[in-house]
Amino acid sequence: MRISFDTCGAICYNDSDMTKKDGGGMKVTEQDLTTTAHLSRLTIPAEEKEEALKTLGDFLTYVDNLSNVDTEHVHPTTYALPIENVFRADEVRPSLSNEAALSNAPLAEDGYFKVPKVLEG
Repeated sequence: MRISFDTCGAICYNDSDMTKKDGGGMKVTEQDLTTTAHLSRLTIPAEEKEEALKTLGDFLTYVDNLSNVDTEHVHPTTYALPIENVFRADEVRPSLSNEAALSNAPLAEDGYFKVPKVLEG
């Protein structure tokens, strides 16, 4: 399986270039690992690269195995357990008064929190 990256940095798998190592795992190059680490903002020490290559290859093998599972007779599910609306009843309950909520605010104006401007315009 060849790993490539689209223009947004998402990982893409090209099945037509799929290659297996002798042990049956996915072949991941050091460049694949370096690019994946860069996009993930990770630094992989040189002494850990070989193990990381094996781990990534094993992970991709696992994902490939999942994509080959026959799910033709499996009904799609959103939740593993049958659940219904789990929201609580919408009831008015005692809460902080406006004055109490604003009492520790560094800035307040006309009964509202005042915060620094973050957007121009």
